[in-house]
Amino acid sequence: MTITADLSVDSGPSRGAAAPVHVVGAGLAGSEAAWQLAGAGVPVILHEMRPLRMTEAHKTDACAELVCSNSFRSDDARNNAVGLLHEEMRRAGSLILAAGDRHKLPAGGALAVDRDDFAGAVTAALTAHPLITLDRAEVPGLPPETWSSVIVATGPLTAPGLAEAIGQLTGEESLAFFDAIAPIVYRETIDFERAWFQSRYDKVGPGGTGRDYINCPLDAQTYGAFIQALLTARKTEFKDWEASTPYFEGCLPIEVMAARGPDTLRFGPMKPVGLTDPATGRRPHAVVQLRQDNALGTLYNMVGFQTKLAYGEQTRVLRMIPGLERAEFARLGGLHRNTFLNSPRLLDGRLRLKAAPRLRFAGQITGVEGYVESAAIGLLAGRFAAADRLGRPLDPPPATTALGALLGHITGGADAATFQPMNINFGLMPPLDPIPDVKRQPRGPERKARLSDRALADVDGWLSGQPQPEPVW
Repeated sequence: MTITADLSVDSGPSRGAAAPVHVVGAGLAGSEAAWQLAGAGVPVILHEMRPLRMTEAHKTDACAELVCSNSFRSDDARNNAVGLLHEEMRRAGSLILAAGDRHKLPAGGALAVDRDDFAGAVTAALTAHPLITLDRAEVPGLPPETWSSVIVATGPLTAPGLAEAIGQLTGEESLAFFDAIAPIVYRETIDFERAWFQSRYDKVGPGGTGRDYINCPLDAQTYGAFIQALLTARKTEFKDWEASTPYFEGCLPIEVMAARGPDTLRFGPMKPVGLTDPATGRRPHAVVQLRQDNALGTLYNMVGFQTKLAYGEQTRVLRMIPGLERAEFARLGGLHRNTFLNSPRLLDGRLRLKAAPRLRFAGQITGVEGYVESAAIGLLAGRFAAADRLGRPLDPPPATTALGALLGHITGGADAATFQPMNINFGLMPPLDPIPDVKRQPRGPERKARLSDRALADVDGWLSGQPQPEPVW
């Protein structure tokens, strides 16, 4: 159901006693926020400007379209903080995790999805919900004052008019960086005389077999020539206003990493650890991994190979990789600008804009990085807005949880003077209480497992008594 709402008043579905909450942007965060609101019984008007106005990165009008990787990263809740965040969101009835689990692909220990089926499932769930109205129109500036509760989840590609209005309201310049997109290769064009299937350490993940990645090996000589080609290849030229925009350290283009030293890539996305080349019986000097990108298995994403090389140069340089000499590309790499708020300075602990508390923010615009982190902040924004609408107090999740740690970082835990986007990690959580009468306190995997156990117990306590969305499938 697609309905165009009246943008001049706080209009919307008349179902229920609560006035509607307006959610601006139907990406991962906005979709999750809308689902959480509706699950609590609060009507929602979800505003999405696509397809009337497209962005530089989006290709469809689907809600929760994945514009970069198709991976939600590790699904290991015991040993990885993002896997823990997955599990906390599942327990909170997350639509994004439910759709991800429903359309997962083999990816070792990661949760990867068929991007089209995933976005289609999210869109179908939202449009079918009786409390959600999808409005296909741009919100050109600050939401009208008559909208008493708004969640702005416009993501890294916020329309210029709205971004300018937010900047004028806050008196702050938004920070920005370039987020690079990795190329996608047609599987049938990969040479399996050189490449082979294997997950690192043969690790089996959700829907996987331990042989979920395609690996292309490089010896020392080939690796050296590849690095030199990256350094000398023609790059995309920036516009004047883009020239000083910094990159996010967790998503650097491969040529930027190569410029930091000849072994940077070999100890980063091209690290060969946990892999054995069947042709030699040895670990290669370096390796390029490709991960399945669609359910048919016809497309593979080059893992960690974000790039700003010119298109013609990408084809030439990437075909230097053994196994990709005759590769054909369904999508070449590219860049899009990512804009975010100085959230520690501008937002309160419930994601409200201090200068205008009727406005909440969610997703990447708050300064979190990653699909799952963006959706997690949408989940929290939706729950906070629902509690306000229903007149129910709701404290933030405990700092010991992944949800609480991420929220705490962007709303005050980070230094506003040096604030940069952040993925979830165990370092954001409070340390464990020491075990009495034990000389050696937990470290490594044991420490992570204990942090995870504590987090899941605490998130269960936080969720207790809150209204929960009904299972979507």
